[in-house]
Amino acid sequence: MAESERERGHAALVFNPAKVDGRRLRSALLAQSHEHGWDPPRFYETSIEDPGRVIARQALEAGASAVLAAGGDGTIRAVSETMAGTGIPFAVIPGGTGNLFARNLGLPLLDPEHVIEAVFTGFTHPVDMGWAKLTRPDGTETEHGFVVLAGMGLDADMIANTRPDLKRSLGWVAYLDGAARSLPGAKPFRVVYQLDDGRLHSAKVHSVLFANCGALPAGIALLPDASLDDGEMDVAVIQPTGPLGWLGIWRKIWWDNSVLRRTRAGRRVLERRGKDRSIHFLRGSVAEAAMVAPTSIELDGDELGTAVRMLCRIQRGGLTIALPAGHDTSRF
Repeated sequence: MAESERERGHAALVFNPAKVDGRRLRSALLAQSHEHGWDPPRFYETSIEDPGRVIARQALEAGASAVLAAGGDGTIRAVSETMAGTGIPFAVIPGGTGNLFARNLGLPLLDPEHVIEAVFTGFTHPVDMGWAKLTRPDGTETEHGFVVLAGMGLDADMIANTRPDLKRSLGWVAYLDGAARSLPGAKPFRVVYQLDDGRLHSAKVHSVLFANCGALPAGIALLPDASLDDGEMDVAVIQPTGPLGWLGIWRKIWWDNSVLRRTRAGRRVLERRGKDRSIHFLRGSVAEAAMVAPTSIELDGDELGTAVRMLCRIQRGGLTIALPAGHDTSRF
C-alpha cells in the first residue's frame, strides 16, 4: 500500500535493546515520521519478562498505524504472535544471530533505515504465519506462533546446546558448535504423524521440522519448496541410518537443494538419482505428530521445553509485511 493510500497516524517500534542499536533506530524513525507527516512515533523495549507480545499489543491498543519489530528471530516471533490477523503493516528489522525470517523475506541485514523507510514509501504483502499447539507431558496445552519453523528432537537439542557466548561472537556459525555437541548423543525416537490427508505414518526419527519458509544462512536451502505466501507448510522428516546417513542428509540439504536444484542440468541429475531415505519432504496446511516420550521442542530458535504431541498449522496471509518499494516478492 502506497503512503498516499495508507492512513497516517503514528508508527510504533518494538525493539530488543540487547540486539539492536536503539538510539540509531529511534533517530531514523523520528526523522522518517516527521518527513512524511506522521505523528511522533512511540517506542517499546522488550524485556526478559516480555519478549514483545504484550508491548506489541499495547502499541496496537494505542492506535499504531504500523508496527516495526527490531531484534533477533525470538523478538520477531513474539511480536508476530500479536500482529497476526490484524492487517496492520508490520516491518521486520533484523538484529539477531540467524535473522532467518528477514533472510527469507530478502531484507537487508545491515541497513535498518531502508526497512524503516518501507513503512512510509513501500508497500505491504501478506505472508503466512505458523502456529504450534503443544501438549505437555502433564496434559496441559499451549499454542505458540512461529514465522520460520518449528522443530522437535535433534533440531531442538542443537538449539539448546548452542553456547550464547559463541552466538554473540560468531553469529549463526555458532549453531555448528551446537550441532557438534548434540550429534554424539543423538538417539532416534518413535513418532506417529499425519498431514491433511489423515493417513497415519509411524517412523523412528532424529528430528521433524514444520516449516513456513526454508532458507538458511550461507545460501543453504533446508526446504527448497517452502514458500512464505502459499498457505502451505513444508515438513522434513529426518531419519538417518548410521554415519553415512548423516552424510546423505548433508548432501541433500547443501548440494542437492542448494546447488543442483538451481540449474536445469542439476535438476536432471536429481531426477535420475534414486530416492534418499535419510530425509523425507512432505507438504500440507496442517500436520500433527505424537511422540512416545517427552521430546524437546523449538520454535524459531527458542527452546520451548518438551511435549508429547504437537499440532502445527499455517495461517495463510496472517502477517501484513511492510516491504521497500520495488522489493522482489517472487521468491517468497
